[in-house]
Amino acid sequence: MLISSFEHSVDAKGRVFIPAKWRDDLGDTIVITRDMLGGDGRCLFGMSLAVWNDMLERFKKVAIADVPAQNAMRLMFAGASDCELDKQGRALLSASLRQYAGLERDAVLIGMGSRIEIWSADTWREHCEANAQVSGEALKYLAELGI
Repeated sequence: MLISSFEHSVDAKGRVFIPAKWRDDLGDTIVITRDMLGGDGRCLFGMSLAVWNDMLERFKKVAIADVPAQNAMRLMFAGASDCELDKQGRALLSASLRQYAGLERDAVLIGMGSRIEIWSADTWREHCEANAQVSGEALKYLAELGI
């Protein structure tokens, strides 16, 4: 299960360390792409090939005429890359993905159950400050989901 958070540096070659406790769930090759969150809190999504393939199956059901979904898919697929972890457990992040997420030096990796998020440390702090309180609307939505 991909839970918890870890802080790591992005090295000079653009690699970030993937925690050992996550590697069994993620495998030797992970897909890393742009988030689908929108807004200023840009991060990267990382997932196992199995989770990526499951998501691809769901995207196959999206109508071509669904313009907003097609636009989101373009951004997600265009930025996606499969990353083989090296012997030290590091994933090489492409320059375009690092630029998108503002990853220059310090990264925060967040476990999200079946995927991970990779944030710049500064953006993560800003996100946490802006979302320190869960809104009543969000709590109501979670209740509707049975959570």
